Amino acid sequence: MQERRFKDQIYEHVARIASAANSPRRLEMLEVLAQGPRTVEALANQAALSVANASRHLQVLRQAGLVEGRKQGLFVEYRLAELEVFDLVRLLRAIALRRLADVERLVRTYLGSRDELEPVGRKDLLERVCSGSVVVVDVRPAEEYRAAHIPGAVSVPLKDLPRRLRQLPVRKEIVAYCRGPYCLMAFDAVRLLRNRGRRARRLVDGFPEWRAAGLPVETGAASEP
Repeated sequence: MQERRFKDQIYEHVARIASAANSPRRLEMLEVLAQGPRTVEALANQAALSVANASRHLQVLRQAGLVEGRKQGLFVEYRLAELEVFDLVRLLRAIALRRLADVERLVRTYLGSRDELEPVGRKDLLERVCSGSVVVVDVRPAEEYRAAHIPGAVSVPLKDLPRRLRQLPVRKEIVAYCRGPYCLMAFDAVRLLRNRGRRARRLVDGFPEWRAAGLPVETGAASEP
């Protein structure tokens, strides 16, 4: 009986994690927080929620130990309780893609037509960064770049790309990356670059996956192309 009670209690606590992740909006919020800290207002805007609803979702995640809140001046910034929390999102996403036909069909239909060339793998990109044979462009918002980014990447938020295109070298291939495999910013950046005559591809996934793979990262202010 003691063993049964022990197992029941353990799995009850584990189930709290699963329950907290049982929401599309909360999974999206965890993926956004994998880019860097956010206020509840910023998360609400990103997830298309009211501030009140975003706050309720954050409380569920906080009670499950998945996020933490820290006072920063007049605001509270939320962040992942540990970087490994993103592994939960990544694993759920990968299993859904492999096991649920609807997910595979959505990805193939919606994203497959947007990418004419094979994406660049992480290890391939690291080698090319080290050799200086490629220009890596981070098209996420600048605050996400400052929180952490791929070494050597330049910050060119997607909204600024058209006016800053001339700052990018003409002869080198450009590899764009953003928040993850389902983030459209890198797709849009590659399309714009190709339409302007540049050789461009995207990273196969995004910055959180790069960091989760144990590859090197940098922090700090945006560098110029």
